[in-house]
Amino acid sequence: MNPNCTIRAPFFEIGPKSYLYGNDVIELARAADIASEKYDVDIIFTTPLVEIARVKAATKRLHVFAPHMDPLRPGRGLADTLPESLIAAGAEGVMLNHAEKPLSISVLRETILRADELGLTTIVCADSIAEASMIARLNPNIIVAEPSELIGTGITSGPEYVEASMKAVKDVNPDIMVLQGAGISNGEDVYQTISAGAEATGSSSGVVKAADRAAMVDEMIRAVRRAWDERHTN
Repeated sequence: MNPNCTIRAPFFEIGPKSYLYGNDVIELARAADIASEKYDVDIIFTTPLVEIARVKAATKRLHVFAPHMDPLRPGRGLADTLPESLIAAGAEGVMLNHAEKPLSISVLRETILRADELGLTTIVCADSIAEASMIARLNPNIIVAEPSELIGTGITSGPEYVEASMKAVKDVNPDIMVLQGAGISNGEDVYQTISAGAEATGSSSGVVKAADRAAMVDEMIRAVRRAWDERHTN
C-alpha cells in the first residue's frame, strides 16, 4: 500500500464528473477548499483531467485526484492517460474503477501497482460487498463502497450496507479506508452515513445540481464534522 497517503478520517469526496467544466469547476473547488479549512475535514476533489493543474493552483487544502489513469509507461499511448503526467499536473491521487469507467480485475491490479510505484494515492470503486472484498486484496488506499444502481438516485445504501461493506474490507486489510457513496443528496444524508459508522462519504450530483453549490458543500462538510464528533464524544 502507498505509504504516502495523507488523508485522514473523516473525509469527503467531491467529483464534478462532466456536469461542470471550465471556471465552474474552479469555483466549486474553491468552495470545497473553504469548507475543508472551516470544518477541518479532508476533501478529495476528483477533477476532470484537464482541470487538475488549475484546481491545484487555486486551492490550498484539497487532495486533488484524477478521475482515471492508464497503467502505461512513457512512450506510445496516444489519448491514454499517463500516470506521470498526472503528477506533473499536480494530482496526488487517482480514482479507479468507477461505474462509468470500469476496469477488468487484471487491469485494475496493474494500475494500482503503477500508482503505488509513483506514490499516487488510490481510491477504487466497488459496486457490491463481494467486489469490495475482492478489491481489498489489491491493497488500494481507499475503497468506495457504492452500489452502482443507487448512483445519482438520491437513495442512500443505508446503515446495514455501511456495516457490511466496512467489515468486508477491514477483514481483508484494516488499513484500507472505506468511503460510503451513492445517493448522497444533502447534509442529512451525510450525517446519517457518518453516524452509521462510515469513515467517509461523498457526492457528485447532489453538489453540482444544487441551487447553491457552495452552500451545499458547506452543509455537507459541516454534517461530516458534526456526525464524526458526536460519534467520538458520546
